[in-house]
Amino acid sequence: MKYIGAIDQGTTSTRFMIFTSEGTVVSSAQKEHKQICPRPGWVEHDAEEIWLNASEVIRTALSKAGLSGEDLAAVGITNQRETIIPFDKATGRPLYHGIVWQDLRGSGCIDELKKSFPEEKLKRKTGLLYSPYFSASKIRWLLDNVPKVRKAAENGDIVFGTIDSYLVSRLTGSAPVTDATNASRYMLMDIHSLEWDDEMLSLTGISRSMLPAIVPSIGRIYGYTDPEGPFGAAIPVSGILGDQQAALFGEACFSPGESKCTYGTGCFMLTNIGTEPCVSEHGMLTTVAYCREGEKPRYALEGSVAVAGSLVQWVRDNLHLVSTPQELDSLAEEVPDCGGVYIVPAFSGLFAPYWHSNARGIIAGLTGYATRNHICRAVLEAAAFQANDLKDAMEKDSGVRITHLKADGGMTNSVPLMAFQADIMNIPVMRPRINETTCLGAAYAAGLTAGIWQDEEDLRPYWKEQMRWLPLMDDKERQNKLRCWKKAVSRTLDWIEPDEE
Repeated sequence: MKYIGAIDQGTTSTRFMIFTSEGTVVSSAQKEHKQICPRPGWVEHDAEEIWLNASEVIRTALSKAGLSGEDLAAVGITNQRETIIPFDKATGRPLYHGIVWQDLRGSGCIDELKKSFPEEKLKRKTGLLYSPYFSASKIRWLLDNVPKVRKAAENGDIVFGTIDSYLVSRLTGSAPVTDATNASRYMLMDIHSLEWDDEMLSLTGISRSMLPAIVPSIGRIYGYTDPEGPFGAAIPVSGILGDQQAALFGEACFSPGESKCTYGTGCFMLTNIGTEPCVSEHGMLTTVAYCREGEKPRYALEGSVAVAGSLVQWVRDNLHLVSTPQELDSLAEEVPDCGGVYIVPAFSGLFAPYWHSNARGIIAGLTGYATRNHICRAVLEAAAFQANDLKDAMEKDSGVRITHLKADGGMTNSVPLMAFQADIMNIPVMRPRINETTCLGAAYAAGLTAGIWQDEEDLRPYWKEQMRWLPLMDDKERQNKLRCWKKAVSRTLDWIEPDEE
């Protein structure tokens, strides 16, 4: 039997999983990496640490399964998007830390761009809104502020790549590439042609030669792994999807109107809208869902929330209120509600549907009655409220009511969160048997290229429901909670003045 491997390089950890041709899990290994925050609003990752961790989890998962690299038919990659690594074009070695998608240091660049290029035109061209979230402003900051990076750019030795591009280069030594789903997050790609856009490149002062080539997500081999590397064999790397698009693919949302929400470091809801992009009027993004070689790309509407699971991590590591996410769940379940406490985790501003980079987080509604249990419950409810904001905006854009939600990601292991999510959305919430759908989606992409499966319809039968939560909250209570949430959100806005950025 041939197996398919998938690397999931996420915001907090790197995972490698091995799947059978029936989409079942054979083996998995995972390792966290450091979160580097040199200043408020700045977030970096050590790209060399990420490479070493990726190498380790590949070897570990293969060993646990009793397999060698030669047993793999193909390898797929899924990755945290927008995070930019400047690396040497010839060696793949990083020239600076990765600037993470949550990082705000590109805000000044965005403010300047707004003065000369209308946001409506940006939306029509790229599908995106002005925000330091996207890769272009991070690249501009690196060019303007890091002499080593600037010199390498002047010499033509640099590539500004997202994590997929970096890993393909380190694994294979091939010319730098990025797939269309990741390229669509740079704020530099024409979402219609799937090419780097000359006008956006000129506007930002970024040269095409500094960027990886844009390739299909499925249907092409990007290179073969170095036999001296972690796989110990030459394996085709043949599928790339940004993490949220990979989750959409892994949830088998192949038809227009099908939606999923991933609860990871952030919270991301995507709805498949077919082969024609549309411009959102309610704070959503238009993004490439996936692109098969020789076919029209599929597009999605997306709502992005910066802080969801990372709020649990913050409560654990910074506040030391709990030692594990499981302890937080247990404490939250000991109280019937949040006790009037609402947390809006705008650590990096607010993403969709608000798009306020000058917002900052708050804990609202504190009284002497509030306990550690109430704060823990408010942490979980914050993720659910933010996801509900995305759902409401999606419905306004599409004109179609979302009748159920496919949910995946690490936070779906939280029963109180999923139960509250069903309550506040007033729809059923379903969790699949294979919860790590980002890895599964990348494996599907690689396997389709390798001929393990012929098309998306071959994959539909593999999606199985594991658990379902139904709404139980009465409408009066729901509306009161939503009113308090909106009030708390309003308190975060304009916390940072422009001269304080």
